[in-house]
Amino acid sequence: MHVVVCGGGVVGLAAAHSLARRGAEVTVCEAGSLGSGNTDRSAGGIRAQFSTPVNVDLSLASMDVWNAFEERFGVDIAYRRSGYLFLARTEGTAERFRAQVAMQNDRGVPSEYLSPAEARERCPELRAEEFVGATYSPTDGFADPHLALQGFSGAATEAGADVRTKTPVTGIEVEATGDEVTADVRVETPDETLAADVFVNAAGAWARRVGAMAGVDLPIAPRRRQVAVVAPETPVPESVPLTIDLDTGSYFRPERERQALVGGHFSDEDPDVDPDDYDTGMDLDWAVEAVERAGETAGYFGPETGIVRGWAGLYAVTPDHHPVVEVSRPGVVTAAGFSGHGFQHSPATGQLVAELCLDGEASLLDVTSLSRDRFDRDEGRDERNVA
Repeated sequence: MHVVVCGGGVVGLAAAHSLARRGAEVTVCEAGSLGSGNTDRSAGGIRAQFSTPVNVDLSLASMDVWNAFEERFGVDIAYRRSGYLFLARTEGTAERFRAQVAMQNDRGVPSEYLSPAEARERCPELRAEEFVGATYSPTDGFADPHLALQGFSGAATEAGADVRTKTPVTGIEVEATGDEVTADVRVETPDETLAADVFVNAAGAWARRVGAMAGVDLPIAPRRRQVAVVAPETPVPESVPLTIDLDTGSYFRPERERQALVGGHFSDEDPDVDPDDYDTGMDLDWAVEAVERAGETAGYFGPETGIVRGWAGLYAVTPDHHPVVEVSRPGVVTAAGFSGHGFQHSPATGQLVAELCLDGEASLLDVTSLSRDRFDRDEGRDERNVA
């Protein structure tokens, strides 16, 4: 079987690796350089504290890979498990936290509900009086997305995948053969037409455009998100978790060299942007607000905090903040729309894509709820733990 994967980010390369390991002929088509879409702009978070079972399951299956990544792939991804700390300012959010911890615990996540005083033990400069509750899990953390991308890319190539950069997909023709998964697929690139049995759409923020070429309508919107690296007035200890003030959307985590990373989306407006033409730089006004909001969460970010640098990338957002992982039509598999969680869920997604392409169904975990027909059913299963 020949599988063409569109997208040389971490999801596409994880899929290429899993497919090639199982004996498929794999060609990866990346329009730019590997990771240039949004993997290299990711904050690198890895967590299991999600509000829906399927996202928790994606996390746990991925963590099995992240935890053994250096041993399996020979690359140190600077994986630091300092935990995630979610904060609630309202009783409504705190009540949801309690229910989420129960669900997470049932699935094997060692998360716990904390009082504000207990949360301050995890984040010593926390303005505990501003909050009514929190959750924490010690197995959450973050890693370097670029290093992880190198690991998947090298392993995919070693397993036999043909990874091509500067090779955009310009057209797709799919002719049904009666099979539920495969078809006669022709993938147009500037250099040649590739004949394949399955086309995998792992194009991230470009997934809707790519899907349209293959006759698949995807409710995936490119949304701009920013990150700033700052020099806090008081350095954030490396032991402090990645801390998310969920009711405001602000977050921060320690960074190397006594710096910190701050982020969040604070505007009521969240327009779609052109993934080929958007500002990849950081807005200074936004950075000032991000620092101020981080300062409202914890005392590290006083008035002497300096803004060092920053950047903007894209979330590929679905209406319920869950990805689309499915056989969209015979010959077309979709793995996109992770709404900011694609990096951390890429190991599990790669395995799922291989199962869908080669077995016709997923066995790693149940992805029924990730098919796009859920939007027709209006199931209302939004992922709430999004920053």
